[in-house]
Amino acid sequence: MSVPQGQSFTAKLGNDEITFETGRIAQLAGGSVIVRSGESVLLVTATASKNVRDGIDFLPLSVEFEEKLYAAGRIPGSFFRREGRPSEDAILICRLVDRPLRPLFNKTIRNEVQVVVTALSSDDERHLDIMALNGASAALMISDIPWAGPVGAVRIGLIDDELVVNPTIPQMENSALDLRVAGTKDAVLMVEAGANEVSESVLLDGLKLAHESIQEIIALQERMRDEIGKAKRDMATPDLDPELQARVEAWLNEDDRIAGVLDTSVDKTETNRRKDDLTQQLLEAFADDETVSASDLKKAFGKYFKKLVRARVLSEGIRPDGRTPKEIRPIWGEVGVLPRVHGSAIFTRGETQVMSIVTLGTPGEEQRLDTLGPVDTKRYMHHYNFPPYTVGETGRIGGTKRRETGHGALAERALIPVIPDTDEFPYTLRVVSEVMSSNGSSSMASVCGSTMSLMDAGVPIKKPVAGIAMGLVTDYESDNFVVLSDIQGVEDALGDMDFKVTGTRDGITALQMDIKISGLTWEIFEIALAQAKDGRFHILDKMAEVIEAPRTELAKYAPRIYSIQIDPEKIGKVIGPGGKTIRAIQDETGAKIEISEDGTVFIATDNQEGAQAAQTKIELLTSSPEVGGIYTGTVVRTTDFGAFVEILPGTDGLVHISQLADYRVNSVEDVAKVGDEIMVMVTDISPEGKIRLSRQAVLEGWTPEEARERDQPKRGGGRGGDRRGGDRRGGDRRGGNRRDRR
Repeated sequence: MSVPQGQSFTAKLGNDEITFETGRIAQLAGGSVIVRSGESVLLVTATASKNVRDGIDFLPLSVEFEEKLYAAGRIPGSFFRREGRPSEDAILICRLVDRPLRPLFNKTIRNEVQVVVTALSSDDERHLDIMALNGASAALMISDIPWAGPVGAVRIGLIDDELVVNPTIPQMENSALDLRVAGTKDAVLMVEAGANEVSESVLLDGLKLAHESIQEIIALQERMRDEIGKAKRDMATPDLDPELQARVEAWLNEDDRIAGVLDTSVDKTETNRRKDDLTQQLLEAFADDETVSASDLKKAFGKYFKKLVRARVLSEGIRPDGRTPKEIRPIWGEVGVLPRVHGSAIFTRGETQVMSIVTLGTPGEEQRLDTLGPVDTKRYMHHYNFPPYTVGETGRIGGTKRRETGHGALAERALIPVIPDTDEFPYTLRVVSEVMSSNGSSSMASVCGSTMSLMDAGVPIKKPVAGIAMGLVTDYESDNFVVLSDIQGVEDALGDMDFKVTGTRDGITALQMDIKISGLTWEIFEIALAQAKDGRFHILDKMAEVIEAPRTELAKYAPRIYSIQIDPEKIGKVIGPGGKTIRAIQDETGAKIEISEDGTVFIATDNQEGAQAAQTKIELLTSSPEVGGIYTGTVVRTTDFGAFVEILPGTDGLVHISQLADYRVNSVEDVAKVGDEIMVMVTDISPEGKIRLSRQAVLEGWTPEEARERDQPKRGGGRGGDRRGGDRRGGDRRGGNRRDRR
């Protein structure tokens, strides 16, 4: 059997090589490559439908990441033992790949375009997201799909204050920055970052280093296109007729009809109402012209509206709501808005409003992840919900959309650097941000609302975090541009950039940038970052007016978690056979108990007495008797020579009759009966583990050495005799008691 020989292309990315192989696998796809780096392997395909999808006015591009757990030699943990819906990690990779690809497609394409990334092997060293993005670009380059690529992608870390290109997964554990960048030969297209309060200057240096680092992989893809690329299909659809565009603009300008929808003094609702009314008038005005479709009329209206809004921003610096480019919308907030939850806050900026709610749980409630990513548990979770009513619409409710997953992950990443460590605050934390209304920047509002709700809950976050979304309007025919602070919905839709920045007063914690143009200059980056910093500080000031620091006490209904450390080898004693012991402690005390492998025991309850009772029981179960230790024990058996007392669960020792009291005892039963509780001291532990106890030592205030001195049998008297010192009350020295013999 002859094996077909494909083509292989290799480039350097940091210290690693990345190889694209094609010509052997998935040959019926529009374009396919096998991407290898180390022992990680992905299959990436790009395919377009043969026909146009009717009834749509957008580019139908979809990206899928097939996360196969066999790639890491694992069987899925689900009931069906097969992969189900995409994990959050898979969805975030899909979004990461989609964002830099989309701006480089002809916006008139209506054929469905699908990029599918399948993880075939994962070595836990290489990051699959960067491999996936580079593979998607390569697959498109050699496919028959028209696309204005290529793009290259790279991750930049900050390790020991040094920027590192394409760090491995283990290296990233010690990195203060996780910066992912995608760009073309000439400019940066997409940025995604999580950071531990990194400065704007360091971030800008990282962006420049990233752009330099992707040049080799971009050049390689151009060579692949030239040597093995397929001929591109013509998939563009006809654009609007320029004559129709001119007729629509002329009608809108008659009697200044367009002025109403450009009025900066009205809110979003009124503006939309006026646009709807004007659109209806436009359709009626052209109703007799059978050569014109309603769809084209609406497109012409939208195109002219966009042109006018952008021109006014560029020429006059006036935004759709009348603000100046750097002006932030009015802000108000409130905390403690819900009575039974552990923490809550409302953050409102303009017409965007988010309510964030905190729930505190035990360490065992952290999320367990069944993915190919480097993290297998998540202690802090942020979930973002965006129902249809937030924009005054109706729609299906149910299931988390990819956009909601992405916005939640961004807000989560923004706050992770300020979440207290487990040692300081042993809780699992979940924040849910419910968007109540939206006119742009709702993800950044959720960052602000979450910060306030965490402080309301009494979570000792290190510093408050705020977020702001920056926009951009550029003149396509000149170098003129305006950077906009705190963009609203129309500025996102009609502008060229959505640049989200979060951080504290000391640095950036997260960043996400998407653009609709072919790239940004470094000047725009510098201005956007500086303007975002000013805006962030303004928002932090407004938040501080509502709540300045975390509350000193947890919320009334939040569980109290106490922790103790036990010997890991004694975990089994606390759990008991089949969990019997730990269940009994929980039932008796009302506390919830969790034990980690290192012997840390977490006791959670809203009742301090119950927590103390549970802690006492666990300490008794796991304690080891110590010489000199004083214990309240239970008499479990008596003999003529002494009493056996259980001082710890399952651990007892002997109190000799001579040590039962501070006077001569004739019968053990006179002092100690089975079931009695008595206080005793451990005076000796033999190498075999036999424990010698003394009640008299407690009564007399002896040390263990003094107790042993008085507990020794008389010389020649066998082990039954004791030699006791004088009674502190003046009693004489006593001889041994023959009943001590066993």
